Amino acid sequence: MDRFRKQEHQVSLRGASAKEITRDALLEKVMHERELRNHAKRATAAALFIQRVWRAHYAAKCIAEKFRTEWDAFVAQFDDVPLSAELISKDIVRPFLFFMSGPLKLCHQVQGTDDDQRMVKCFRILLQSISCPNAEQNFCSLAFNSVEEHAGWFFQACKLLSICFFTLTKDAGGAASVVIALATRLMVSLTDVNTWNHFVKDHKGDGSLVAWKLINWISIGNASLYSSVRQYMMKHNSPLTGKYKSVGEMDESFIITASAITMVLRPFCALKPEDFKNIHSASNQSDYPESYNAGIKGAAEQFCVYILTIPHLTQRLPAVLMPALQHTVTFSHFLKTLVISKEVIFPAISNLDQLNLTGTPSSVWALVNIVSLASVSDESSEYSGHLVKGLDCSEYVFALCSILEDLMPWIENNRQIKRKMAEDEETFDENHVSAAVKHYSSSNANNEDGLTDMNLSFIEFLRPLYQQWHLQLLLNTIKKDSFPMHVTQHNDMWSQEGMKRKLELQDVAQLYSYLIAMFSAFNSSAGPLPILNLLAFTQGFLSQLWEWLQQYLSLNKASHSKVHKHAQTSTNSGGNQIQGTQGRKEESLVRNVSSKWASAFLRMKGRSSNEDNTSDMGKDVSIQQCTDKDNVCQVWDLEPMKRGPQGIPKNTSTMLLLFCATYAHLLMVLDDEEFYEKQVPFTLEQQKTIAAMLNTMVYNGFLSNAGNHSNPLMEAAVRCLHFLYERDCRRSFCPPSLWLAPAVKYRPPVAAAARAHEAVATSLKLGGSSVAPLMGSLVVTVPHVFPFEERVQMFREFVKADKASRRMMGEVAGPGPGSIEIAVRRDHIVEDGFNQLNLLGSKLKSCINVSFVNECGLPEAGLDYGGLFKEFLTDLAKAAFDPRYGLFLQTLTDERLLFPHPPARLLGNGVQMIEFLGRVVGKALYEGILLDYCFSHVFVRKLLGRYSFLDELSGLDPELHRNLMYLKHYEGDVKDLALDFTVMEDIFGKRVVIELRPGGSNMPVTIENRLQYIHAMADYKLNRQIQPLINAFYRGLSDLISPSWLCLFNAQEFNQLLSGGEHDFDVDDLKSNTRYSGGYSESSRTVKLFWEVVKGLEPGERSILLKFVTSCSRAPLLGFKHLQPPFTIHKVVCDTPVWAMIGGQDVERLPSASTCYNTLKLPTYKRLSTLRNKLLYAIQANAGFELS
Repeated sequence: MDRFRKQEHQVSLRGASAKEITRDALLEKVMHERELRNHAKRATAAALFIQRVWRAHYAAKCIAEKFRTEWDAFVAQFDDVPLSAELISKDIVRPFLFFMSGPLKLCHQVQGTDDDQRMVKCFRILLQSISCPNAEQNFCSLAFNSVEEHAGWFFQACKLLSICFFTLTKDAGGAASVVIALATRLMVSLTDVNTWNHFVKDHKGDGSLVAWKLINWISIGNASLYSSVRQYMMKHNSPLTGKYKSVGEMDESFIITASAITMVLRPFCALKPEDFKNIHSASNQSDYPESYNAGIKGAAEQFCVYILTIPHLTQRLPAVLMPALQHTVTFSHFLKTLVISKEVIFPAISNLDQLNLTGTPSSVWALVNIVSLASVSDESSEYSGHLVKGLDCSEYVFALCSILEDLMPWIENNRQIKRKMAEDEETFDENHVSAAVKHYSSSNANNEDGLTDMNLSFIEFLRPLYQQWHLQLLLNTIKKDSFPMHVTQHNDMWSQEGMKRKLELQDVAQLYSYLIAMFSAFNSSAGPLPILNLLAFTQGFLSQLWEWLQQYLSLNKASHSKVHKHAQTSTNSGGNQIQGTQGRKEESLVRNVSSKWASAFLRMKGRSSNEDNTSDMGKDVSIQQCTDKDNVCQVWDLEPMKRGPQGIPKNTSTMLLLFCATYAHLLMVLDDEEFYEKQVPFTLEQQKTIAAMLNTMVYNGFLSNAGNHSNPLMEAAVRCLHFLYERDCRRSFCPPSLWLAPAVKYRPPVAAAARAHEAVATSLKLGGSSVAPLMGSLVVTVPHVFPFEERVQMFREFVKADKASRRMMGEVAGPGPGSIEIAVRRDHIVEDGFNQLNLLGSKLKSCINVSFVNECGLPEAGLDYGGLFKEFLTDLAKAAFDPRYGLFLQTLTDERLLFPHPPARLLGNGVQMIEFLGRVVGKALYEGILLDYCFSHVFVRKLLGRYSFLDELSGLDPELHRNLMYLKHYEGDVKDLALDFTVMEDIFGKRVVIELRPGGSNMPVTIENRLQYIHAMADYKLNRQIQPLINAFYRGLSDLISPSWLCLFNAQEFNQLLSGGEHDFDVDDLKSNTRYSGGYSESSRTVKLFWEVVKGLEPGERSILLKFVTSCSRAPLLGFKHLQPPFTIHKVVCDTPVWAMIGGQDVERLPSASTCYNTLKLPTYKRLSTLRNKLLYAIQANAGFELS
């Protein structure tokens, strides 16, 4: 214990008893103490600075208060007493500037009223002095004394102008209004030489020089004139307040506004050309012209930033002031500077947008105000007008393009937002077309385009841009300039030498391309319709665009050279050997390309190429050798478009975009007579070139990864291409090889393309279209580049894959516990089928086992292995689609096509029955069962989501179509026909009047609105009348067949997919895919006789034979190998008496058929003539089982 006590009381030999710390802790402590000392020093310095500033401010404030008091006393002493200019400068202006320019900024809110009174007094004294004819009493005379006095006067004048400009930002009311009025008068007087009354002619040059220096000082932006005027206009001049003001209605607000506008325009018109001579004689400065031009440039930039961007500028200004802004000299400066200095102006405008709470960029109002200033509407008509006199159209167009180019990111952003918010609607709705026809009816048609967007009212102020006089004036300007048509290489509107270039067609195209984008984003009621109406229906505009494109893209040269080359190849028979070698090389190249397509897709799917390299795959690969047919296709594969949109220069891309958008719009309303007979606006040969150009570009655009939805050119090109293709499908004007041309050499394998198509459909459902394979996007967008047979194979691939996926989920493929069993009565087949199958929906894809119930109510014997269901489906379709059943009617044309019966929607379960029939057709397509029915092309096009043209009414109601065309071209007074906007409809024997538009019964058809009537009538017949039934049928069909599968086909091809190929068929194909039963074989005598008879039949008789056996008169599209169940010939043994055989008699029994099994029951005929006669009798008797 003693030892521990001794250690406890030990003392450090270093003389310190405190606890020791580490080196790092010591350093940290020292640094902390140093920071505290530095902080204390900074705090002390800051306190001293604050005290110094406050003392200076307090001293200045006290001095200002002293000056105010002395100034007030001095002014009161000399009230209404003329003062000398020197006295005014030293004793009135100098102290006034001190206490108004310094402490005013801090104590303005406290002493604002008193300072307003002081400004009123000072401004009045100055105005009286400036207007005084006595030079000694005129304040401005000091500018022409000694150098020191001139410098002092100039300083005071600049300060006074700054205070005047500042007053414009004050809130009006009471004394403030008087201050603002006097301030505007003073700044006008100080800058106008003509108001300095003491001058004589000898001093004119000096006055011009002084005025020039003041104006130049204002122009460089130090005085903030333009921002102050902007604030005043935004606060005090509400839209429309000054629109109807005349000179006789002048008030204080009018005078202030007029003075403010005078000041902002002063830099552009203060000096006349002769003033430069006076300045030159009064000054030794040699750089004044350059300085003056720089000042004008600065003023113009500020005007563009602060004044042109005032919302509703022209509505805020009195009408009598408009000519000042529209004057050629001033307006030209604004437009030219806007283009030349856009790198400076638009960033400055964007800074204003940070304070803008409306969400509309200020550049939009610059666009609106330029259009409003440049255009003048005629009093006689709202839809006629002209541009202001002397306006340079090139400067005008270049300025608009510059603004719109700056706005494009904002426009595109809003377009994307609008797309995301919009529902999945039909792309080309009928309202869009209705308004198009409305404009097309006549040049003086009312433009009720619905431009009443409450959120973005600027759209309605752009109305002059989509008036025909506006576009025609620009086109006339181009024609007047006689500028040779070529591609301009200028990046800017003005060249480096400062000389502006002439207006060209691509400039006008660029302007309207921008406008289409803007109206698409912000005109919620009509979209780009007003612009497209203007472009499509302005005579000659489309032709000029096409002529420009032809010349630049060398389309004529490319197509003609290929035609010539093909002609030489066809007639030259001496080079077969060389051509064969080249053909083998091309075939090898094509195979390599196709294998790359397949390998790439398989790698994407995570599979090897060996797994998919089956014999079926090899058959699916549609690789054609370099035959004459391929050469024909190559004629339409235009070389200039093979790189897609990426290979087209920017200016040409703009022209092509506008052409596609405009022509697609026009194609919606062109009737067949105009398109095919009159060939307006293009000949049929030109139409072929246009179709080939778009077809090649779109196809290669997808291959080059340019076919995404954000590419406006691809969107417009695809839309125009679809319209041309649909019109060609209805009435051909292009050779079939034209549509196949781009993909002849590099078409991907069918199986790979089908899987890519499904990948795209799945990606679109999940909202991830950006990751969709290009091949699939190609198949979705332009399926027509694949031959019809290959697209049918794709469809079968879709069905095959869907069935495989359902089997993987445990679905039973044949009869069994998991299948769906139904029992139907033959005489109530439609009702029983509807009651038992309608509610299944997509489950109708499952295996359906049918058992028939006879008249006694007992089930018929037999198991359904597919044949009975086929019989049920064909019999149900036969009964339901019969016009006598009331759900469908036949067209009045020779084809007798089916379309829904409009009154069916009024039946109790009519809509549900139509939906059920949609499922029936879907089931037939899904199972590959052919139905011997074809639907109206109008009906099918609606199911496929395609647009219906006016002339398609001829396939639905030829008489109505003829009457409408008669009305369209009627040369007399249309009122004599006594028509109105109504239609009479017969509903179950009762005649009902339907109005085509609200109030149609009181709206007579006239020559002005007859095209609106024609379109309204066609729209009713093609769309409104049967739309509920179309929607119901579509719902049922899409339960079994994905809409993406059907988008591969047009209306005619859909009917072929449903009912089979041509009416005649290939006998050898049927023979090679026929099965034999009951003892027959291919070598049987009767079988040989049968095939000999079939080959000798007429095509119509063969079709009847096929319908006799299979219930459908057409062969399967891909051949009889796809007929399920297979075509079968069954042996029917007939006992013939011996004496009959000796006498040469043959079997008397007739052939019969079992359509549910596609089986022909053929007796053992011995003679060819007997077999032929019996067979013809049987098939023409239109019976099957009951024959014996």
